[in-house]
Amino acid sequence: MKKVLLILNCVLLSIGNCGGPLIMRLYFIHGGKRVWLSSWLETGGWPIVLLPLTVTYFHRRSTQGPRAKLYFMKPPLFIASAGIGIITGFDDYLYAYGVARLPVSTSSLIIASQLAFTAGFAFLLVRQKFTSYSINAVVLLTIGPSVLALHTSNDRPGGESNKQYLVGFLMTVAAAALYGFLLPLIELTYKKAKQEITYSLVMEVQIVMSLFATLLCTVGMLINKDFKAIPREAREFELGETKYYVVLVWSAIIWQGFFLGAIGIIFCASSLLSAVVIAVLLPVTEVLAVIFYQEKFQAEKGVALVLSLWGFASYFYGEVKQSKKKKLPPETEVPQIPNP
Repeated sequence: MKKVLLILNCVLLSIGNCGGPLIMRLYFIHGGKRVWLSSWLETGGWPIVLLPLTVTYFHRRSTQGPRAKLYFMKPPLFIASAGIGIITGFDDYLYAYGVARLPVSTSSLIIASQLAFTAGFAFLLVRQKFTSYSINAVVLLTIGPSVLALHTSNDRPGGESNKQYLVGFLMTVAAAALYGFLLPLIELTYKKAKQEITYSLVMEVQIVMSLFATLLCTVGMLINKDFKAIPREAREFELGETKYYVVLVWSAIIWQGFFLGAIGIIFCASSLLSAVVIAVLLPVTEVLAVIFYQEKFQAEKGVALVLSLWGFASYFYGEVKQSKKKKLPPETEVPQIPNP
């Protein structure tokens, strides 16, 4: 059952990780300017998770009868999930600001560095064990995005100052670092929870996290007067008013797949695997950004991409070797016959 859930969550994460940045960038390049609104959309689709959660509840009702619980979350886990949600809200803002200033291909390469942060925090928080292959992967995936800092001005979108681009670059790095901390923190929360962790409970955690992240972004929207600006921005949107709202709705749906997939993989495996899957999808996002948005693909991006792919190959080769080792039967000792 866990293998099926792992595949399902990998699919959800793939859709969200590739589609989320593309649709967010679509909003910005066609006239959207509201960073807090984009942050809000990253977690604002949380009511969608209520649908599968309701299905699981009625399934329990059919098997357990009236004694089936409506929810499983206990107060300590609720408080922890709320705290993680608030941190997620800040991370949403950092990421949205970066996407507003950077091409998708560039921001995706930078976000790949979150694997290094995840590895470090996973070691500190959940005592993640590493092999030489996983260490090699982390090093390569850290060096890759760093190459982009060498000639950032070559990739700057038209009409944007060097200062705005640099701030966007730094905000994206900060978003990668913060999310690299959040993934092991979620895994630690699962381990410390004084109750059995089921996938239904994982969905409850996702709802609480997204709710509090959305509340934080709502405060930001109110301060920035984003709600008042939405109708005007919709009328001025280059693709038309109707498509403006379609972009917003689909953005919320797709991003929810990303967050549910990420914490679902942590439940099925580990925070490090969740980070690796996010990084593995980098080449797909790169290609899609070049195809749909005709973004430039300079030598620096090529070098960063090669280093990233090398890192992915190293990690998975190490995982395959480790799994083969575990399957091998333990060596039996041959009794020594003493000499007469």
